[in-house]
Amino acid sequence: MKKKEFIAQDLLSKIYQRSALPEDQRPTKLPPERQLAEEYGASRFTIRKALEKLVDIGAVRVVQGSGIFINPGISNNPLVYNSITEKKFAEISFRMLNLHKRRPDKEEQQIFGLTAEDFIWAFTRLRAVNQHSVQIEQARMPFSLFTDLNQKVIESSIQQYVLGKGCQISHSLTHYDAVIVNKAQAELLGCKKGAPAMHILNRGILRDGRVYAFSDIIDIDYTCTYIIPFNQDNLAFRQT
Repeated sequence: MKKKEFIAQDLLSKIYQRSALPEDQRPTKLPPERQLAEEYGASRFTIRKALEKLVDIGAVRVVQGSGIFINPGISNNPLVYNSITEKKFAEISFRMLNLHKRRPDKEEQQIFGLTAEDFIWAFTRLRAVNQHSVQIEQARMPFSLFTDLNQKVIESSIQQYVLGKGCQISHSLTHYDAVIVNKAQAELLGCKKGAPAMHILNRGILRDGRVYAFSDIIDIDYTCTYIIPFNQDNLAFRQT
């Protein structure tokens, strides 16, 4: 792990550790850059890069002349960041490969609560970070909710589009598997066949319980950090 990544993760850990303290004892700021550089035996440039990551993911904010403030509420979010959510929109681009309107198969009917007579959108797009292709995403969305879906939307933020339609996004349900890239995927991503990748299945869910999107993703540059609450019932189950 790079030094800046270690420092960013360690600072996040300390932020979460201190969130367990009584409210009047929780620190509201991190130490200044100079002190952090001494504590970690790192240059101020490296400290600055680690802090930039924490700023990007919303964990802290830097106020010139005042210090590095911890954002309240950060400890309530179980997903701290992943290799996509930590990137700014300006660094991410999409290229649509195809878009079809069709009837849903049986699995898609189950996912979206549709009938065989309904329609869905099915599309494939490449996601690039700083002009380097990292993801192939095959996605489905219910036609009845998003009748005007088009290439311009697909080559931008789907979440922003959904919010712009007046929908309220609640959460995502995500599953991960480690896989290797096949020949067709390698050609699209510009990598070697057999390269390691993450297979990600994701359901985006609205506050009213409806699934607004189902994505099947292959990512060749995926990392993530989670905060996972201790689950006593799960521990007891695993011991039986």
